[in-house]
Amino acid sequence: MQNEIQAHDNILALVGNTPLVKLNKIVADIEGAFYAKVEALNPGHSSKDRIALHIIEEAERKGLLQKGDTIIETTSGNTGFSIAMVSIIKGYDCILAVSSKSSPDKIDMLRAMGAKVYVCPAHVSADDPRSYYQVAKRLHEETKGSIYINQYFNELNTAAHYNTTGPEIWEQTNGKITHLVACSGTGGTISGTARFLKEQNPDIQVIGVDAYGSVLKKYHETGEFDANEIYPYRIEGLGKNLIPSATDFTAIDTFIKVTDEESAHMARHISKTEGIFAGYTCGAVMQAVKQLGELNTFTAESKVVAIFPDHGSRYMSKVYSDSWMEAQGFLNENATEETPKVQVIR
Repeated sequence: MQNEIQAHDNILALVGNTPLVKLNKIVADIEGAFYAKVEALNPGHSSKDRIALHIIEEAERKGLLQKGDTIIETTSGNTGFSIAMVSIIKGYDCILAVSSKSSPDKIDMLRAMGAKVYVCPAHVSADDPRSYYQVAKRLHEETKGSIYINQYFNELNTAAHYNTTGPEIWEQTNGKITHLVACSGTGGTISGTARFLKEQNPDIQVIGVDAYGSVLKKYHETGEFDANEIYPYRIEGLGKNLIPSATDFTAIDTFIKVTDEESAHMARHISKTEGIFAGYTCGAVMQAVKQLGELNTFTAESKVVAIFPDHGSRYMSKVYSDSWMEAQGFLNENATEETPKVQVIR
């Protein structure tokens, strides 16, 4: 009798169940035990695979999608890649409105996955007709047989992480997690994960990571949207110039802000100390952990999970490019991370 072939039906079967990896060298100077939830090991290399699959399958279940229909979304790159991947398998067209802040690597990857891409200016208000929010809405109105994912205002974004990321972390830590540290952009990842974990243990502290130039931290603290907080920043997929309804601010205990420069260097530092090829937002969440350690947030008994959202390959022309780092003023006498020079043998 022949053995059956051990194979998945398609790439989508690999979404979720990402590993928890203990951090060692990079946290040697902080009390507590620290673990990275490595979302780059999803097949689309980011946590956004979870929401793309969940939202699209819910639309199918409700009869909102037929083969040949079009899926439209706003994205800084990762969600778009995940949607394009799901669309390929399920037989849909994909149109993406992308922020100009997205790295050229991400935009090239979207095109490689068959998506039609519109690059929109990053530093305009959310209600500007050129913003990627408004462009996606217009494209949806103009495209017959389309759905607009609208991740910033879609409760299914949060539900995807409540159903998967939260339970995975609870099981992987055997319920011993004391702190969750995660970046907040749309807010789906941190909110859904936090909701589940706090249902299991309301004492778990949930810390959101925000960017300077974003309104989220102040809104969480005051309930007020302060447009004066908004100014251009470089980190992708983190922070916002609007308040996404996908963010459950009641599930988040506090926010901490990180800088573009420190987050960029921290991404490089993760790669060189832990061997995890980290994306820019991974650098941001790790920078937040380091700052929290300096504030004596953790004790020797702390069990801290940091969600690492994506993969360093998405940032080869940015944080892993010395020329880009130098152009931003990030490579100077204070820089701690040096990239080895390439030696050409002739």
